[in-house]
Amino acid sequence: MAAEEFNSKIIVDIGISMGDEGKGRVVHETLDEITRRTSSTAGAVIKVNGGANSGHTAAGLKLNLLPSGVGDPDLPKLLVGCGVVADPRKFLWEARPLEARGINVLDRLQIDERAQLSDLSHRLLDLAWEDYRVNILGEENRGSTGRGISPAYSDETNQWQIHFSSLLDDKDKFAKALAQRVDRALRTIRHVCRVSEKMWNVFFERLTEAETKANEPAISEGIFSSKEFDFAVFKGNEPFSLNMGQLIDCYWSAGRELATCIGDVRKTTLSILSAGNYMVAEFGQSYWLDKRHGFSPNVTASHTTTPELFLSAGIPPCPVHVLGCCKAYDTKVGTHHFLTKIEPESHALGEKLSKLEFGTSTGRQRMVGWFDAIEKADALRHCGFNDFVINKIDVLTHSDRWKGELKLCVAYRKPDGEIIKFVPRNESLRRTLEPVYEDLPGWTEDLSVAKSFSDFPINAQRYVARMVSSVIEAAYPSGYEGVRLPQVRYLGVGPNPGQVITDTPPTIQLINEFA
Repeated sequence: MAAEEFNSKIIVDIGISMGDEGKGRVVHETLDEITRRTSSTAGAVIKVNGGANSGHTAAGLKLNLLPSGVGDPDLPKLLVGCGVVADPRKFLWEARPLEARGINVLDRLQIDERAQLSDLSHRLLDLAWEDYRVNILGEENRGSTGRGISPAYSDETNQWQIHFSSLLDDKDKFAKALAQRVDRALRTIRHVCRVSEKMWNVFFERLTEAETKANEPAISEGIFSSKEFDFAVFKGNEPFSLNMGQLIDCYWSAGRELATCIGDVRKTTLSILSAGNYMVAEFGQSYWLDKRHGFSPNVTASHTTTPELFLSAGIPPCPVHVLGCCKAYDTKVGTHHFLTKIEPESHALGEKLSKLEFGTSTGRQRMVGWFDAIEKADALRHCGFNDFVINKIDVLTHSDRWKGELKLCVAYRKPDGEIIKFVPRNESLRRTLEPVYEDLPGWTEDLSVAKSFSDFPINAQRYVARMVSSVIEAAYPSGYEGVRLPQVRYLGVGPNPGQVITDTPPTIQLINEFA
């Protein structure tokens, strides 16, 4: 059965786990569906929140800042909302290799003039605060990407913004604002974070190593020289100082290259919607990494769900169609307390999944675990979404070493034995919980070649049904009669475009016939 039509021309793609759910590929599946249903293209994809900490792999492209729709040559606009914080150099680092491959980027890219400009000082602060957390406070590293996102948002809340519009203004004004920002950052790094001179030098080595690795394909293809990613050129003659002339010239030059891409995204979005065209909104991170709804310090610095769209795009609140994206198992990165974690050293499936799970932005190893229906149920109850997207069910197929049963977390057990079906907002309490599992039989058939839900073996069909039904049961403890239940719109069976099942039966049928 084909999915229902979208109930709005604005389609929102959010994560309902801990991030890394495969949201980037969802953008392309959505664009393809819009074309199939309407015989036309969407008007735009808009990146709503976050910055270069938001990694996506879409249509074979690894992206951080650019909207995932960049791989669709027929998409007219690539929008970056004012809720995004971004280093202008990073836009160019992503755009130039794509343009060398014949993908038109800069002519379609529009960065909102009120988007926040981030720079090297934010990245140094990011590393300094992590150093302070570990070496001064003696706490665990929170697992930041080191891309300077939290310090950039701090400048926004502290009223020290530098907007992208400043790159269209006077260079002297820009230089003054950037110099003041850098001075604040250097004083904080030295006197508050108490970074050692040795570690100060290490920061530049880390940044150089990270960006050189991330941009290795572009270096090997001759698009960039390795010197482009040498952060040591910005070091001053003394410790805790920067070469301000070099820094200002570098960022001003990058900004001037992007000058034609900077404008008022609000006007563009309203124009697209007024013309009756579709717009896809792409979020980074996920519900459980939202800075208010997640568990600090393992959260991001932005809002990660639908309401932020209206602020970032500059449009009034209106009906939208929300796709809630997750995997058929769970992953987390950083120092999260992971209730359903599978230890790869002691479990064959954990070992198999761990080999597949590395962060797009940082290359960090992700932890893996069993599907937690309670987290998704809370996201449905308090965040809301119209449809499920469930990715990577194909990798759960039995292999040479993995032939066991699958587990689903359907509840939590408190230390006193009480069973609950919600996520406590108190992190201390959450850390005392134990997952309550149901065991389901696995399957041996290769799901990556399936074209229809009917091609799935019965055990895979039942696993899908039980994932969905356990979320619904926990989200609606008083029953769901008369409720419009979210449907499984896309069921991912592989990483390539089109490797999705789009005829999963309606949720009520899954519950009644398969679960």
